[in-house]
Amino acid sequence: MEELLAGILNLHWTNLVMFAIGGILIYLAIAKDYEPMLLLPIGFGAILANIPLSSVIGHEGVLSILYNAGITTELFPVLIFVAVGAMIDFGPLLQNPFMLFFGAAAQFGIFATMLLAILFGFDLKEAASIGIIGAADGPTSIFVATKFAQKLLAPISVAAYSYMSLVPIIQPPVIRMLTTKKERMIRMEAQRAVEVPKLVRILFPIMITVIAGIIAPISVALVGLLMFGNLIRECGVLERLSKATQNELANLVTLLLGITIGSTMVAEDFLNINTLMIMGMGLLAFVFDTAGGVLFAKFLNLFLKKKVNPMVGAAGISAFPMSARVIQRMAQKEDPTNFVLMQAISANVAGQLGSIVAGGLLLAIVPALLK
Repeated sequence: MEELLAGILNLHWTNLVMFAIGGILIYLAIAKDYEPMLLLPIGFGAILANIPLSSVIGHEGVLSILYNAGITTELFPVLIFVAVGAMIDFGPLLQNPFMLFFGAAAQFGIFATMLLAILFGFDLKEAASIGIIGAADGPTSIFVATKFAQKLLAPISVAAYSYMSLVPIIQPPVIRMLTTKKERMIRMEAQRAVEVPKLVRILFPIMITVIAGIIAPISVALVGLLMFGNLIRECGVLERLSKATQNELANLVTLLLGITIGSTMVAEDFLNINTLMIMGMGLLAFVFDTAGGVLFAKFLNLFLKKKVNPMVGAAGISAFPMSARVIQRMAQKEDPTNFVLMQAISANVAGQLGSIVAGGLLLAIVPALLK
């Protein structure tokens, strides 16, 4: 009889809180369409892990086995990079390389948040793992956290994907606060539709891998496999593999990644002050990213004859294509005839590359500082 009642007898109020948190994530995924592919499995994984005496976690638990096989070994995040690389079209960026600067400037939130985390008492590796939330790139956040702070993986992952989905809510007020109506109405010259040669598209992922790998060898798992996925896309002879990578591989690994991360959200590890601090600093990271991109564009305008719409700088984060769409909507709200979508997309693609490079730099710099 006691075995039948074991679940009820071991039920604690913290389990109920985690059920509620899991339910909120599922609600946001279904009702609000916020990153449903990740938030729904994460939410359900949290519920599974917090059922008293749950058989999905522990030494023989299936989700713990998946965690050890796919997260601890970094296999799942790396496979996601291959899939993401196959989805990215670097064409807009290659047409407008100037936008690379915005992809770099919008990573300011990573390093600002990292310093803030250190001030709050986190060690350097934990601070780097928290700061990388500002990459606005879930797989990068997971990869760095797996390397530096596995105990913080759950709140970092939840913060990264939650705030990515909230970009349309987070960015507009920050942009409006830092720009004038006149600045938001700045028109940018329409880009000419220049076809990027196939050879350039093929050489780009190879060269980026070699250059980034030489500068920071530890980043090869990040940059290299992202670019491998892009090479599959651009080579033109692996169409079936490209489609399979973008669809079947991405869907399967995302599903396993989400529910496995959710299984780490055990009440005793998740319900603490560190989680609240990480969620708060994660939000600040996105705010700092947006501000960094906007302020960098305003700084450039001091020297440019042809002014840049400062809102385009905010699209330099990695949340693609949400951020570019947000910028276009804001531009058309001020002037229905103003189209900055192509420039915003270019900056957004640059942000995807910038977030990966920033993650690689942290992986290289932090261990060196600790020696």
